[in-house]
Amino acid sequence: MIFDGHSDLLYDVTRRRLAGEKHVLERRHLRNLEAGGVEGLMLALWVSADSFWKKVPEATDHRARTEIMLLCMKAELAECPWLTMVRTPAEAEDTKAAGKKYAFLAVEGMDAMGDDLGAIDRYGDLGVRIGMLTWNGENLLATGAGGDPYSGLTELGRRAVRRMEDRNILVDVSHLNDGGFRDVMKMAEGPVIASHSNCRALCDVRRNLTDDQLRAIRDTGGIVGLNVHHAFVHTDRERQTAEMLARHAAHMAEVMGVEHVACGFDFCEYFGPGNEGVDGLENCSQIGNLFYWLEKLGMNEQERNMIARENFLRVLA
Repeated sequence: MIFDGHSDLLYDVTRRRLAGEKHVLERRHLRNLEAGGVEGLMLALWVSADSFWKKVPEATDHRARTEIMLLCMKAELAECPWLTMVRTPAEAEDTKAAGKKYAFLAVEGMDAMGDDLGAIDRYGDLGVRIGMLTWNGENLLATGAGGDPYSGLTELGRRAVRRMEDRNILVDVSHLNDGGFRDVMKMAEGPVIASHSNCRALCDVRRNLTDDQLRAIRDTGGIVGLNVHHAFVHTDRERQTAEMLARHAAHMAEVMGVEHVACGFDFCEYFGPGNEGVDGLENCSQIGNLFYWLEKLGMNEQERNMIARENFLRVLA
């Protein structure tokens, strides 16, 4: 069974509900989730890209977008008796034992908070367990992987990290630039994660992590989640495959130890062209292909189970 530590399904839920659809998860995604063995998800509140929001008059800023997404999430969950929101691994296990799927909540980019640190307390009250200071761009807290690679956290960003740790919200560095990563690691008093990133040694793009960064995450007790997005797996189109993603997992295990490797697939084929997963992992129904290749690469059943669910759930405890 699989715990996917990064899912943008709330994006799809929101845009489709705003267009008049209901039962989005059940009608459009449940079959693939079940085929892929997904028992639980980390659902991301992601509102940083303009995308469909430009056509929503009420979405005047990132804060308004977040509130709209939360309302759509609440309405969707009321239609999903098979899915329960949880805050702890113990709650996840209880939900699984009851025959249901579970979901945690994350924030992918804290643009909506502006300069209001109190927003982190509101995230905590909502049950958010993972937070990224920024997405690919720059905000009042930090700079993302798409910006200046050297600029560090702002003073407000440093204060935000402290508040997140106080509220038991894991700091997620997947979209952070190298300078911000450095500053987070200097401050870290507990596990730091990269929920959906791969290895820069195998695919040299800013969204991936160097071996030194992998070791730094290991030293906090954190994890790194494997990302299926084709551009983060290999620069050669012919090598953007499930087998190559398995090789990222094997490299992480060699550098960090297998206990720090997890799943954060970031399936987003439903966003449209340019967002495809690698060959053999086009959507979540095909997750088994990754674990086929992990076995081929020599990982035993215990190691595969650690990657599939146990490692990520451990850091959420």
